[in-house]
Amino acid sequence: MKEENERLREQVAKQESMLSSIQDGNKFLQQQTQLLTQEVREAKKDAIRLEAERKAGVAKLEAQLAENRKLSKDNQMMSAKTRQAEQIFHVEDKGGQSEDLGQPLAAVSKAAEEALGRNGYTLKVSVRTDQRALYVTDRKVSNPSSLEQPGFRNQYLVSIQALPSNHARLSVRAEFEKIGQGGRVLGAGNEEIAEIERRLISEIRQAIGAPGKV
Repeated sequence: MKEENERLREQVAKQESMLSSIQDGNKFLQQQTQLLTQEVREAKKDAIRLEAERKAGVAKLEAQLAENRKLSKDNQMMSAKTRQAEQIFHVEDKGGQSEDLGQPLAAVSKAAEEALGRNGYTLKVSVRTDQRALYVTDRKVSNPSSLEQPGFRNQYLVSIQALPSNHARLSVRAEFEKIGQGGRVLGAGNEEIAEIERRLISEIRQAIGAPGKV
């Protein structure tokens, strides 16, 4: 009986040792499973973050491409507008009245825009560079508050060229017509046209010299 009991104790000890080993193994596997689960979670988070960054990068690239397309279109429109203005200038900038002003191109250009707008003229063509500005107005029938007397129709070509020492040359040409009874268009004399051109130059000169002007 003693021997049998001893043998049984040894078997129980072996079984307890095996059970302990199995428990240790299970604990190790559990720890590894937890580590792998954590790594999977981290990898998933990284994948989500990378996907979000990719989408943000794609959106930013698309926005840049759209902006580039817009700039390209704007440049094309400006180039076409510049060519149109240059054609108008070369064809129509003959005659008219000119005056050299002791103000830089930017100040004279701003004053010209204000004077035309104040007298009801909308710009058909407007081009400004570092050395030149060119404005062509739409043709309009004058109102009593305009530069001309009522019953006249006019269109302006205004050219401003930069000169040395921050001066600018202002040139104005008017396409001036009288409107007779029944809407009949009558020609205007050279002196009448010259007077209209001088009036706009005077308006621009006054705008430059007004308080608060540069």
